[in-house]
Amino acid sequence: MTGPATTATPAPAPRGEAKTATATTAAARRRRARRRTVLVQTACIAITLFMGVPIYLVALAALSSREALNEFPLALLPTDPSFETMRVFLTSTGVTGAFVNSIEVGLLSLVLSLALGVPAGYAVARYAFRGREPYQLFLLMTRALPIVVLSVPLARVFLGTGLYDTTYAVALLHTALALPTTVLITSAIFVAVPAEHEEAAMVFGATPARAFTRVVLPQALPGIAAAAIFTFVTSWNEVLGAAILTFNRRTLPAQVLSTLSDSPLAYRFAGGFALVVPALVFIAFMRRYLLNMWGTTIR
Repeated sequence: MTGPATTATPAPAPRGEAKTATATTAAARRRRARRRTVLVQTACIAITLFMGVPIYLVALAALSSREALNEFPLALLPTDPSFETMRVFLTSTGVTGAFVNSIEVGLLSLVLSLALGVPAGYAVARYAFRGREPYQLFLLMTRALPIVVLSVPLARVFLGTGLYDTTYAVALLHTALALPTTVLITSAIFVAVPAEHEEAAMVFGATPARAFTRVVLPQALPGIAAAAIFTFVTSWNEVLGAAILTFNRRTLPAQVLSTLSDSPLAYRFAGGFALVVPALVFIAFMRRYLLNMWGTTIR
């Protein structure tokens, strides 16, 4: 008679081989992590150069003397700094008024966009209503409209209402351009704010409005800052609508477009530099709230 069949069990691996395999796996993970880090840093450097090099070249040309700008090949480092070109541009007729108009239009567009977009974003995030998804899709579709589609009909309306050639007309146009993005950005931020925080505030006696302003709004400031940056930069850089809706009260981009098209190259660079600097200053001012949205704290 034969006994029952027995299953052979593999002998356990020696302890030294197990440690070696674990160390090899950990080393492979570290190498992959280093490769990912290098790739991310390389991508960040490439994007920074892509965005920063044109700004540097414009600044170099605007702050160089006419002789240095006409040299060939053009030096990549400042060899003969001069503020003469910028001084002449800034003191030219209409530039100061256009700069003030741009600031006024940008801030007014910012206030209107946030005043209308933040409550709309909160409603989209907190309340389920019929047609919410088509409404968000409609907001995205409005961004696909060319600026001339809005500018020409609005010019006719503003001519009839007396708003033509005013900063209010341009601000209304820029608000219409920025409002869809403001609603979508703020709604995404309000979704991330736990509703329990708001409910807890109301349990302790806060009204819905007070719970929103004291609990929800501070947590949504990064998203509101991002929407504010987008609105101001969009308004500051927009040129076609401002050129159509104004004649004497033009913003700085429209003024630069209309007056520097036949000017020497140095003054074109000066105009471009004057357009870039205020937007960079505004972004630098708002960066604290924007970086907090990404989990970074500036101390």
